Amino acid sequence: MSDRTIDDGVDLAAPITAAPPAGSPDADATGPRTPPDQLGPPARRGLGNRLARLAEAIWRPALLLAALVSVWWFVAAREYVPNYLVPTPGQVWTTMVDQWSFLLRNTYVTLYETVIGFVLAALLGLGTAILIAYSPTMEKAIYPIVLFAQVIPKIAIAPLLVVWFGVGFTPKIVLAVLIAFFPVVISGVAGLRSTDPELIDLAATMGAGPWKTFRRIRFPNALPHLMSGLKVAVTLAVVGAVVGEFVGADEGLGYVLLLANGNLDAALLFADLFLMSLIGIVLFVVVEVAEALLIPWHASRRSGVPLTTS
Repeated sequence: MSDRTIDDGVDLAAPITAAPPAGSPDADATGPRTPPDQLGPPARRGLGNRLARLAEAIWRPALLLAALVSVWWFVAAREYVPNYLVPTPGQVWTTMVDQWSFLLRNTYVTLYETVIGFVLAALLGLGTAILIAYSPTMEKAIYPIVLFAQVIPKIAIAPLLVVWFGVGFTPKIVLAVLIAFFPVVISGVAGLRSTDPELIDLAATMGAGPWKTFRRIRFPNALPHLMSGLKVAVTLAVVGAVVGEFVGADEGLGYVLLLANGNLDAALLFADLFLMSLIGIVLFVVVEVAEALLIPWHASRRSGVPLTTS
């Protein structure tokens, strides 16, 4: 035996290869083996894994929601609180079914205002963040104004917007933009400034111009922060649209809420609140899916905690 071997006969000069995974056709005969016909198609296994992860993610909040609805039903059915204040879940469901066309039409109005306001806030917020991150002069000029606009209570300027733009879609969209704008700016600036300066210097030495550096390095690196800001902004856009409808509107879920409150129709009020929440949840999930498609490589996606960016 050569000097490249040890006493147990293992040849150190032989190439070391990784053992195949258990269950694969190439696994050692003495190890566990899964028959190929039991592995299933890769697409089916991938779908099963995604469904398992989805079930793991939603069973806890679903259980908590079921417990809360059970408590709500018990309190309302026993009339510990009068039904004109807290209706039963059955009464809310009956109201939604009976007035579905009315609620659907007003839900569409609020959804339209929210989506348009969110898209405009995202575009304007990203543009402002780029100006602040790239230009110290623009930062000193714009950032104080952005902060000043954020601290003004939006409900205080809503009547002024109605006076300026009337009772149509415009004041609601503007209010949604004003509320959703700030999180996009802050997260965009944080993301653009989080790029490693050495990467920027390396790109410059390799001949990359500002646009290519932004497109290939700075913007992809800023996406985790930006997507977190967008998830906050999309829920705030719903608030902005509804607040605008409170002040002056003849349609929309905010208008329905005022109508139900004035008529002491608690069942309609609860149904309206449910639809408002549903709009926010659906739009949040849409942004969440976009985040999963844009930054699947980020640690927050791999760890299964999509609400963080660190």
